[in-house]
Amino acid sequence: MKTNEFLSILKQNANKALLFEYAPGKLVAANYHITEIKNITIDAVDCGAGIDFWKETIIQLWESPEEVGKRDYMLTHKALEILNRVGRIKPMEKEVEVKFEYSNANFHTAQLFVHSHMVDGEQLIFHLGVTPTDCKAKDTCGIPVSMESVSDDACSPGSGCC
Repeated sequence: MKTNEFLSILKQNANKALLFEYAPGKLVAANYHITEIKNITIDAVDCGAGIDFWKETIIQLWESPEEVGKRDYMLTHKALEILNRVGRIKPMEKEVEVKFEYSNANFHTAQLFVHSHMVDGEQLIFHLGVTPTDCKAKDTCGIPVSMESVSDDACSPGSGCC
């Protein structure tokens, strides 16, 4: 999901409780805060020597230990106020992927993609999740789509793959 799409969905669902599902059936607790918005630039080289460059918006969610047990979730208009305030200081890239950075005592820190969203009565729920790592240079490295058929020497020294 692009940053502008996320912001648009918040605007279209004014005054709804804003929930984030970080794993199937597991919600970020109601005591969360938006603690940081990051404009990230990735300038990378993959294992096949391919150069790549992209940008992302990362919104950090943090659960306040002082508010454990809080029952009321942040409303969409409050999240928009925070994002707009930050945007006036450091404008966000709008046409880039938005991710959410989150962890708790039972879930490792991760950058989570938006897989989908839904409106359930007075709640706007974003379904987040991880995307597995992948080799971007499969063709260069000779790695088949099905990893089951990879030979032992597919990424051996001198093969052109790291």
